[in-house]
Formats: sequence, structure tokens, C-alpha cells
Amino acid sequence: MRKKTKVVIELTPEEEQALKIWAAARAGEQRLVQRAKVILCSAEGLDLEEISRRSGLSPQNSSKWRKRFMVNRMDGLRDLDRPGRPPSISPERKVKVIALACTKPLDGSNSWTRSQLARKTGIGRTTVHRILTEGQLKPHKIKYWCGRSPDPEFEPKQAAILGLYLNPPANALVLSVDEKTQIQALDRTQPELPLRAGDARRLTATYRRLGTTCLLAAFAVHDGTVTGRCVARNNHQEFLKFLKYLYRKYPRKQLHIIMDNLSVHKHEDIKKWLARRRRLSVYFTPTYASWLNQVEIWFHIFTRDVIRGGIWHAKRELVRQIMHYLRMYSKERARPFKWTYTGKPLAA
Repeated sequence: MRKKTKVVIELTPEEEQALKIWAAARAGEQRLVQRAKVILCSAEGLDLEEISRRSGLSPQNSSKWRKRFMVNRMDGLRDLDRPGRPPSISPERKVKVIALACTKPLDGSNSWTRSQLARKTGIGRTTVHRILTEGQLKPHKIKYWCGRSPDPEFEPKQAAILGLYLNPPANALVLSVDEKTQIQALDRTQPELPLRAGDARRLTATYRRLGTTCLLAAFAVHDGTVTGRCVARNNHQEFLKFLKYLYRKYPRKQLHIIMDNLSVHKHEDIKKWLARRRRLSVYFTPTYASWLNQVEIWFHIFTRDVIRGGIWHAKRELVRQIMHYLRMYSKERARPFKWTYTGKPLAA
């Protein structure tokens, strides 16, 4: 009986490091993982049976990849090019599809669909999808970004607001004030189907409109409480009443109110009233920068908790729920927002 010989492969440090990376990869191709294990086991001097057990390949396959490595080293572990049908889509046609996808259609649409691109270029939808994937193009998706504010006083306005957030004056109350308009009281045409195991809460797509309300809200930046009132419409008279209410509510505080540039906020009647109030200061966010106002964050929480998926049988039910939510939020959940971004500042 012929004695089995062991084949020991000597690896360079670079080859050993690369093979160990291949063998430990979880998201890589499994076949490369197995082949890397074959070579690493061969470098340890193991026989084919043990190599087969550790790599998951048969002894014949293990021997094949070991021989390939000995001839072509790392390149020998990759699959050889296989003969097949030449590509039916030329590079020029691919470039045409990609260039067309980056333009705006002439039929009034805002972006191309795969079906439209297929009809326009005479290529199948699947092939169009593959070409777009290769080019890392997604015409159906849109990302919004915050453009540069054209306000020439952006820096001083931003610095003043951030200064109030980070280092407020003594005996001062910083309030972020804004309104959420057109809150609709919607009643569904069929009863709600409640949440149950395996099924989400279900509402009919048809509804009845029972009126709208507007929420005026003031978010206290440093303790997280919210003061608000619902009004039938958003005009300067209602907003002025709300400011007067805030002024009376905090009689011994120096009020610093942050709000955006809505025309209602800058009405002449409001300007005249503000000019006569010594313990009240107003700070307007820079143009197109209402995101600096922290009440916008709270409005997102409010919309998620109250407005989304709501059912009301009358507008007064909506108003009652909103005011109850404000009271309970200030009593049980109020806390200042914490800045959690730890990355690098965005480029100016």
C-alpha cells in the first residue's frame, strides 16, 4: 500500500495575511473562504482528509485548489473566465441609458421609471435595472438637503440663538415659539380595526373632514415644558394674544422668544406691542433656517404621537386631545433636548 505524502505549502507573510482575511470574511464569497482555508491548512502540513473536514470541500476539490495555488499563487484561487455568449448590450448603449436616466423626461414627469427607460431605449426592463444598478443610479429616489441661507446676517443671528441655548442669561426663560397650522379633525367612514397579533392597527382609507385647528406652541428650551393653545385660524391677532398670554404667565422672568420669519410674526401691531415690553426680547431665525428653532423638533414628536392615525368625531374632540397631551407631556415627559451629534462639524 502506497504511503500518503503530505504537501506543505510555504506562504509569504503577505499571502498568509490575505488568506486569513479571506477565511474570516463573513460577507464575502463562500467559495473563496473555503479555498483560503484549504491553503492555510496545507501550510500547516495537514493531510487531505483533515483539510476537507475543515474547509468543507471534498478531498478532490481541496487537491485541485492546492495545485492551482502552487502554480499561480493567489490568482490561482479565483475562477477562470468561462466562455459564453458575448454581451448583447454594448458599452455605448449602457452609457446612453445612464445619460438618459440623469435627464428629465419630456412627457411632464419629474423622473424616469424603468419602464419608461426601457421603452425609450428599446432595452428590456431587467437589463435597464441592471445597468442602473451598475451605475449606482436610483432615479426613483429623492434626497432633500438644507441649502445655504441667503440671509446676510446668518452668522450673528445663529450665534445669538445658539448662545441662548448654551448659556442663557440669569433669571431668563428661553421659549421657542411657532405654530402648526391646518391640523385636520378626521373621522373614518368605518370603525377602526384594533391592533392584534400578526396584524397592525387598521384604518379605512376613506374619511370625513370635520374642520381644522391651529396649535400655537411655546417650547421652554431648558426644562422641556410646552405651553400651547388651539385657535381657529392663524393670524396676527391670535398670535399677539398668545404672546400676551406668555408674557402674563411668566411675570418675573426675562423672556427670550425665538421664532421664524413668518409674516404673521412681523406684523406691525406685534412690532408695536413688543417695542413696549422691556423684559421681552425676540430673536428671528435666519432666512430658510427655521430648523434652528427647537420647537420644530417637538412638533415632530407631537405629530407622531397625536396627529398620525388619529380619529375624532368632532373638532372639539381633537382640541381636547391636543390640550390633554400638552398637559401630560409637560407633567411627565418634559426634558430639554440633548445634542447627540458627535461627528465633525459640517463644512461652512
